[in-house]
Amino acid sequence: MILQVQHAKLIKRYKRFLADIELNCGEETTIHCANTGAMKGCAEPDDTVWYTTSTNTKRKYPFSWEITQSQDDHFICVNTLRANQLVEEALHQGLIKELSGFDELKREVKYGNENSRVDFLATYNHAPDTYIEVKSVTLLESGHGYFPDAVTTRGQKHLRELMDMVAQGHRAVLLFAVLHSGINDISAASHIDPTYAKLLNEARLAGVEIIAYKAAFSLKLGELDFNLVEKIPFIER
Repeated sequence: MILQVQHAKLIKRYKRFLADIELNCGEETTIHCANTGAMKGCAEPDDTVWYTTSTNTKRKYPFSWEITQSQDDHFICVNTLRANQLVEEALHQGLIKELSGFDELKREVKYGNENSRVDFLATYNHAPDTYIEVKSVTLLESGHGYFPDAVTTRGQKHLRELMDMVAQGHRAVLLFAVLHSGINDISAASHIDPTYAKLLNEARLAGVEIIAYKAAFSLKLGELDFNLVEKIPFIER
């Protein structure tokens, strides 16, 4: 994925969807933040914000926060909408080997007993349907990646749905899209959401596959290129 971006200095994030930034000219303005999560470690004052600019004149805030460049020089994609886009690109390019060879890939398919939509449904001529749930990972603590960064009842529901799919004879995959350049392995954040961590272990034992792929970032002359290219381990802690 390639984005045309500009950079600014973060002043503060607030109201979940908004942040104040200082542009290179010294002017302060408000930017849209497409992230409802806690964004722990991704939104510290004086971090560098890389943003895109919309041409839609009806938008109140034309700038969209895409990437944080932390003061430790890590790149972190904070726009949660990008995770599924990156995964879809990687799937069609065959970069996620565990999920290659499908005949059709559908997005946002209704499924399960709890009124859910799975991120992707991959169908194969000679293999079971594969239900793929994508989760964006940006939390780095003590040198390790964790998910979630806040209690997630929605994430808990998705794990139950995936287990039900396995019980019905389908294949189910929880795909962690790791969008933080400093993360090299991932674990369930039992210290943040113990219920999710417990369900994730139950899902793994029930046959839900857990896969993690990390994004590589390249920035040159205001052009940001990032893609999911590297498989990293999921570690039980």
